[in-house]
Amino acid sequence: MTNPEPITLGNDTTRLQAALKELFAPWVQALGLQVEEAIESGVVMRLPTSDQLARSGGTLCGQAMMAAADTAMVLALIQHFGEFRPCTTVQLSSSFLRPLSGQDALIEARVLRAGKALAFGEIELRGADDGKSVCRVSTTYALL
Repeated sequence: MTNPEPITLGNDTTRLQAALKELFAPWVQALGLQVEEAIESGVVMRLPTSDQLARSGGTLCGQAMMAAADTAMVLALIQHFGEFRPCTTVQLSSSFLRPLSGQDALIEARVLRAGKALAFGEIELRGADDGKSVCRVSTTYALL
């Protein structure tokens, strides 16, 4: 991801939502992600349930979970730094714990450590209605 002009963002969910629309590809925007809350060094987002993101049996597909997790971590980095910094995913490792169907997913992304060249984070996806964890993700990003 590159952006010629810095986008300064604080703890404002409206501004983080605007960054989601400005910085990401149309197919990522088509996921319908919504910023629910800006937290210290992180973000909570909602991935609405959708037939387009469901696999056989109506469960949320893993590809959608991974894309949502990766996107949430970029916004968590914006929250952490207070502005957009160009970055790229180096590592994204996920563990799928159980299927999710019939409810939205909440994605909580937190920056664990951010240095000059690398940032590390953790993401949890859980059911919005039942709060049960469905996927855990660890990430590493190169800061460009």
